[in-house]
Amino acid sequence: METINKKNKNTGIRRILPCAIGYRIPTFLTPLFIIFEVLLEVFIPMLMAALVDGGLYRANDFLLKQYFSPMLIADQKKFVIVVGCIMVLAALLSLMFGMLAARTAAVAGMGFAKNLRKSIFEKIQSFSFKNTDKFSTSSLVMRATTDVNNLQNLYQQAIRTFVRAPVMMILAAVMAMRINISLSMIFVIAVPLLFAILLIFGKAARPRFALMLKKYDNMNASVQENLTGVRVVKAFVREDYEKKKFANAADELQKTQVFAQKMFTLIGPIQMFIMWACAIILLILGGKEVIFMGTLQKGELVSLLTYTNQVISSLGMVGMIFMMLTMTRESIARINEVLDEEIDISNPAGDLKVQNGDIEFRNVDFSYTDNEKNLNLRGINLHLQAGETIGIVGGTGEGKSTFVQLIPRFYDVLHGEILLAGHNVKEYPLYELRESVSMVLQKNMLFSGTIRENLRWGDPNASDAEIEEACRLACAHDFIMAFPDGYDTDLGQGGVNVSGGQKQRLCIARALLKKPKVLILDDSTSAVDSKTDEIIRRSFREQLKGTTKLIIAQRISSIQDADRIIVLDQGTVSDIGTHDELMQRSKIYQEVYRSQNKAKGDRTGGELYA
Repeated sequence: METINKKNKNTGIRRILPCAIGYRIPTFLTPLFIIFEVLLEVFIPMLMAALVDGGLYRANDFLLKQYFSPMLIADQKKFVIVVGCIMVLAALLSLMFGMLAARTAAVAGMGFAKNLRKSIFEKIQSFSFKNTDKFSTSSLVMRATTDVNNLQNLYQQAIRTFVRAPVMMILAAVMAMRINISLSMIFVIAVPLLFAILLIFGKAARPRFALMLKKYDNMNASVQENLTGVRVVKAFVREDYEKKKFANAADELQKTQVFAQKMFTLIGPIQMFIMWACAIILLILGGKEVIFMGTLQKGELVSLLTYTNQVISSLGMVGMIFMMLTMTRESIARINEVLDEEIDISNPAGDLKVQNGDIEFRNVDFSYTDNEKNLNLRGINLHLQAGETIGIVGGTGEGKSTFVQLIPRFYDVLHGEILLAGHNVKEYPLYELRESVSMVLQKNMLFSGTIRENLRWGDPNASDAEIEEACRLACAHDFIMAFPDGYDTDLGQGGVNVSGGQKQRLCIARALLKKPKVLILDDSTSAVDSKTDEIIRRSFREQLKGTTKLIIAQRISSIQDADRIIVLDQGTVSDIGTHDELMQRSKIYQEVYRSQNKAKGDRTGGELYA
């Protein structure tokens, strides 16, 4: 779940503008092309007025004398042909510049989005587990996809419209005033009125779009959970429940979308109302000057109407961008929450390398909430020598996984320190630290691709012989070779083509390829039969003598022959010793052992701790 402080949310766009680096040329060319397009568009109504007044009505207008030669004006047919050709040429050139602007804007917008997605993904990759816990997975996916798409559309439109609208508005207003200043005063009323309406709508629309994006997160979470847990859904025959759950999420999203988009639907009619109201007023007042007063030519009135429409339309463009910005501000804020997230685990510089697997815990306290009154681990003092095999047992929620995750700094301790090879783990660069520690987590994860490609996550440069040796140690080689394609077998998404036990052995082999100083198995043989489990443990004893091995196991038999066994109870080390020592003095360990070794017919009680 997200626990973001909304009051401190960064909504500024400056934080993400550097993502335009590398696409500055198309970003610069777009407004340049737009300026040429607008100049030609504003030029066309002037030609239209000249064509009407000089070609059709033969009016002796100052505009004709100022821009055209008397000889050309005198020849009506030639005048119509020349001016008409100029209008066609201007229209074609305007179209060309418009197309160029559209292309460069698309290149700039897509490049901006590419860089932004890269920045978000790189930031997420730098997150510690604690940082990741602040966001839901579906929300992070949403921010890197839909929110970025919103910004891409805004950027692409902004570099066009934020130039086109003011340039056209100014030029059209100037041209209209050159024709008739008194009639052009209609802009003084229409423009502020439309602008005020846009401001009011923008303020009202923002919370609606914020709610809409939250509903997107909820729907994406429903899809993600269903796809990742599809086997559980089918096993419990819960398809109907999941369908209803998704339908409810989709319905909620649809309602909030309609609620938010209502603001957009009103802008168009209001803009058209103002534009046509201006047109009617101009026709009434302008028609009076044309018919009764003779102070305005017919072509000039047509041009004046066109320029008025251009001014109102330009303001409407700004209004649409303003509404897009209102909608996108929430996306900007959500993206900035990711980019501005403070990484709680520092990555020190230097080239300090881990020399061995000697581990020491000194007065270690840890809390997932950084609350000293709610500690998950407390007062841990241990010294594990390099090469030892250490078993870890304890009840559910007693801190076994937390204990081992502190060693590679998936989380940092609240108090105390952890030493690896005599140095505080915080002194090692994260790459060097985690390269020396291999960890097979409770939830085994394989990726799309072949078995060989998955195994090379442990060592990208591993030879085929090294891959095969690691798989033999993990008892995976035989079942791999049973596949028709062997190590080139495609695993499918998440390793759907292999069983749970096979998946565990592949993950162990992948971890072994790193040749780690410390190997951590977090309940990583629970799906493996006892005989295979014994073979894996014997291989570890014989082949990984210099590697410190920490094994969290469900079965006591899996760690019974460990050099020492740690018993965790309520976040503290209850006891540590060999199997025989713990059977003599640790009541918790005795209870675990007895509960797992009762006769089948007498297995009626005893809680399973491991």
